[in-house]
Amino acid sequence: MTACIFCKIIEGSIPSATIYEDEHVLAFMDIMPVTKGHVLLIPKKHHENVYELTEEESSRLFSVVPKIANALKDEFKPAGMNLLQNNGASAGQAVFHFHLHFIPRYDETDGFQPTFITQEWESSAERIQEIAAGIRVKLKN
Repeated sequence: MTACIFCKIIEGSIPSATIYEDEHVLAFMDIMPVTKGHVLLIPKKHHENVYELTEEESSRLFSVVPKIANALKDEFKPAGMNLLQNNGASAGQAVFHFHLHFIPRYDETDGFQPTFITQEWESSAERIQEIAAGIRVKLKN
């Protein structure tokens, strides 16, 4: 994956401001931060998105999430924090190597504005139960 910018960061051919590294994962400062303290966490093994991660790889990656979040909390004293992860261009993924954003939040003018819009056609209690049933079937496979 020599064309992948994150793989190049892992191999050291592109510099980064690393904040955490172990055998399996790397965390570094985002070079285009949304807010002060914006960090990215990536697996060292290239996976395009969450669909390609194994349970073991996910476990290794997410085991360091509280450590990084608490370090950011201690350093910057944010009012809150968003964890964001996009899969596919339609979801806003721009670098196609799995990565998790840590976005410390300071107030409503800090530059990041996630928006959730309820889909009325999907929000009836009956329809939500139907959707849940379909997902449960897939989890059994």
